[in-house]
Amino acid sequence: MNTSVKQEILAKIKEYDRILIFRHKRVDGDCVGASKGLKELLKASFPEKDVRIIDDERSDYLAFLGPDDEAVPDDFYASALAIVVDVADTERISNQKFSLCKEIVKIDHHIDRTPYGVISWVEEGRSAACEMIADFYATFQDELTLTQWGATCIYTGMVTDSGRFMYEGVSGDSMRLAGLILDKGVKTDWLYANLYLKTFESLKFTAYVYEHMKVTENGVCWLLVDKAMQQKFGLNMESASAAISSLSGIRGCLCWIAFIETGDEEHAIRVRLRSRFAAINHIAEKYHGGGHACASGATVYSVREMHDLLRDADTYIKEYKENNEGWL
Repeated sequence: MNTSVKQEILAKIKEYDRILIFRHKRVDGDCVGASKGLKELLKASFPEKDVRIIDDERSDYLAFLGPDDEAVPDDFYASALAIVVDVADTERISNQKFSLCKEIVKIDHHIDRTPYGVISWVEEGRSAACEMIADFYATFQDELTLTQWGATCIYTGMVTDSGRFMYEGVSGDSMRLAGLILDKGVKTDWLYANLYLKTFESLKFTAYVYEHMKVTENGVCWLLVDKAMQQKFGLNMESASAAISSLSGIRGCLCWIAFIETGDEEHAIRVRLRSRFAAINHIAEKYHGGGHACASGATVYSVREMHDLLRDADTYIKEYKENNEGWL
């Protein structure tokens, strides 16, 4: 699929001696895996090129994938090709100096509302941006070299963004590409241990979540992780946001939402929205956000606006249940 655009990207990569890889704010397994996996793929395939990841954010959860590159001076960008992975629109790119690069290539699997880049490869049906990096390697594997470590990074993103291959968007092609990547020697027991083993303290927070989460009349499970809760359990923004995973899996709840107080001057509350079957990205878009059909993010700026969003979600889930069959 899309062989011609992949050929254009490969030609552009060959054209440049310096390649800078960018990703989105509030990093996750897919954008980190895609950036690190692509860097490793390009370094192994073209050792003479200067390939770096440009990012201002770090993740404790993904620290096992190693540190990122150091910051570079502004004049470093001018002769570089920027490759932006897993970012739908430019406002969400973590380091805005991508615009200083000579040309920009976009590789993404989100809804393409704001196209950008001299080359834009977008496949909304893909389960992960890392699946696209795997596909890029598969298309040109006679020319490209993928190391065991590069495969590990790519597989990390494929696993995390697909919910261990459970979410909609996972296809036969996803699994075939996963097999190709696994054949490079990915140590899955080590990887899954790093991704999913929990500390005793984090389990106590999970227990607290189960005790305090709420469910609306029509089946929206939700929780507000306020600053007091964050302080009680020693949570940073990343670990507080992870509460969303504890809200899933309730029969009859087709949508689950975590609200995370930031404590900033704007009184912003980050919102993580997830759903089963019912597309909820239109709700995220109404509240300063967006994303995938069943996995989106948003921001509200007051408790009142938080309850407005909840009301909209509850109304939508009620309508969805009344007009659809087969939901659990």
